[in-house]
Formats: sequence, structure tokens, C-alpha cells
Amino acid sequence: MIVLIINAGSSSLKYQLLNMVNSSVDIVNNAVETDSVMASGIVERIGEPQGKLTHKKISGKDNTKFVKEQEIKDHGIAMHLAVAMLTDKAAGVINSINEIDAIGHRVVQGGEKFNSSILIDHSVKKAIRANYPLAPLHNPPNLTGIEVAESLFPSIPNIAVFDTEFHQTIPQKAFMYALPYEFYEQFRVRRYGFHGTSHKFVSNSAAVLMKSKKDKLNLITVHLGNGCSICAIEKGRCVDTSMGMTPLAGVMMGTRTGDIDPAIQKYLLDYTGFNAEELDNVFNKKSGLKGICGMNDMRDIHAAVNTGNELAKLALEMFTYQIKKYIGAYFAVLGHVDGIIFTAGIGENDTIAREMICSNLTGLGIELDPVKNREGEGISESRAIHSESSSVEIWVIPTNEELQIAREVTHIIKKTQK
Repeated sequence: MIVLIINAGSSSLKYQLLNMVNSSVDIVNNAVETDSVMASGIVERIGEPQGKLTHKKISGKDNTKFVKEQEIKDHGIAMHLAVAMLTDKAAGVINSINEIDAIGHRVVQGGEKFNSSILIDHSVKKAIRANYPLAPLHNPPNLTGIEVAESLFPSIPNIAVFDTEFHQTIPQKAFMYALPYEFYEQFRVRRYGFHGTSHKFVSNSAAVLMKSKKDKLNLITVHLGNGCSICAIEKGRCVDTSMGMTPLAGVMMGTRTGDIDPAIQKYLLDYTGFNAEELDNVFNKKSGLKGICGMNDMRDIHAAVNTGNELAKLALEMFTYQIKKYIGAYFAVLGHVDGIIFTAGIGENDTIAREMICSNLTGLGIELDPVKNREGEGISESRAIHSESSSVEIWVIPTNEELQIAREVTHIIKKTQK
């Protein structure tokens, strides 16, 4: 089964083509066999005067890159360009779009309606549109990607995979905010959580690596990239997560505040001259690590720390301290923890951050092995980094959201064919 994965953003469109027929998964490297990922690409700066398409044709261990720059007015043109690359004589990997069996779409916000991936029809599109207010920057381009795909591939099934679906098992006591209850009933104000596809992928992989069934494990999954979220997973089911109604909540991130006193907003509105929209932009794009030290790339922050930059040191300490607090809180929620999983850019690659996060947690049975932690530096593969005396296993597991979406798509298609 050949599956096309589409992730449409506000000004970009990512795609990946996978051959899932007889494909197996290398759990250590968290990837399908090398001949299963056929091509991938990204179309950037959609709607700007100069757009850019970067396409990779994948053959074994070799990646051939093709770049095309031109004005790309909308997502429809972006999709046409991507499809043309997939079937191009030099860059292509299929002869015709008719070889594609199904299309999987990442959709950020499914609200309370969707607790699993679903075959897209009119009612699904209507529900995605109804959730625009909950994800105004993400759901509209997600739906655009779906509608363009439907016009280009009229006979090919489209499946929606929701970022929020993995978190639908969170109990009401954990997802409710202490606001008037009618705010939840009328305006759907509650914790939704995000990065669900990533948390689902690494928790499933952890069960295999830990040689257990996922319904036997309690895990804390720590997704650390420019956006960060942490999940408490009890016997395979998410029971709490750090992000909230929006991706702004939780631990501080690259440019986002994370949790702050809500009264700060009114205080700043009163005394800074910012309006609500400007302040929202500050909270989302000018805060977090960047707000403290002017940098949001952890590699730059470590380099600055090494030169004696005190604000960079403060940003790093704040970041790791907040994650440590969430781990402690979720330990209390779960009662006991079998494993802690680090994933995404920082989680997979930052040995210093992992060491700082896990320091002084031996009272909880969490003990990092500093040698194992550093041994895999620069290698994108799954590995255990806990000491022999640690009662909680600690793993680095690279995430693969595209592969998880492809698995969901394959599952849905097989179900409909029965």
C-alpha cells in the first residue's frame, strides 16, 4: 500500500510518500525499511513572492535533493508542484498518481468529536471547520490540504489523523479548568493537548523496546523541540498532558511562555500599551527561551553558556527545572513509573538538557547513566540511557509522526476493505 502523508501549515506544506506493503519497522532506528520511504518534501513560503520546494528522492541510503523556487500563490499550486515531483522523470518515484492508495492528513484540532483517525467525508470536514476557533492557525490550512487533495485525487480515500486524539482518554478531573462550568459547555474551554501522534508513536515503540505490552506500562513521554509537551501514560492511555486548550501551556518552549499567572496578561495590557493581539504574539513568538536570552535554538544557548552568558545559563536552568517539575507531578499522578521517554529535537539530541532534567531524581528511582547518555550523541536511534541501579528505565526514542500517520491510514483502509 502506497500512502501519501500531507501536513499543511499556514504557509507551508510537508509531504512524504511511503510504501507500507510488506514493510517492517526497525525499532532501534524507529523507521520503516529504507525502501519504504520513497520520497519526502516541503513547500515553503506559500503566498509570498518567492516560494521554495525542496524534494528528496529516497533510494536505499541515498537521498537525491531537488530544489525549485518560484511564486507559489496557494496550497493548491503547492500540492500540484509536490505531485509533479512525485511523478517527475528525474525526481519522481511513481509513474502515476493512480499508484497512490490512500492519503493521510495531519489535523491539529479534533475537539471532543474525534478519539481516533477517520475516513474523511463531508461530516468530518464540517467538524474540522467547526474547530477553527480552537486552532485558528492550523485547522484552516489542514482543511485546505484535504480539499486540494480531494480535487487532485478524486478516487483516493483521505484519512484525518488528529493531534488531539491520543489525549481524549484524559479524565475530566484533569482536562477541566476551574472556570465557570458553562465556559466548558458553551465555549468548549478545556485542556486538549497536542503532539499526540508523537506521544503515541514513542509510547508504542517503548513497549517493544522494554519487551512489554503497552497496557502493562506506565510511562512519562517528554517531547522536547521548539514546542514542548509532556504526557502521563497509564497502561497505554494518556491520563494527563502539559499543553492545554492551546499549545501555549505547559513548560517554557523555544518562543512560547508555557504556564504563567493568567493575571499577568491584564497587568501587561494595563501598563505596556500592548493590545491583546500584540501581547498574544509576544507570548507565542517572543517568549520562552528566546524571551529570556534572545535565542531559541538550544545549540546556540549551550554555546553561549560556554562563553559565560548568564542569561543563556538562566534560560537553560529554567527550561530543565520546569520539565523536572512536570516529571515529578506525573510520577504522583501515575503512582509508579516504568519508563521515561525523551523524544523530538532537544529530547533526542541534547545530552546536557537530559542530564540536568534527570539530576537529583534518585529518590524517585530515576538514575541516568552519564556515559550511556553521551555515547549516542549525534546518532538518531533508540537507546536506553538509565543506570543499572535505576528502577525507572530512561529511553531516547526518535519520533516519527509520518510513520505513525501512515500506520493509522493503513489500519483504516484495511478495516474498510473487510
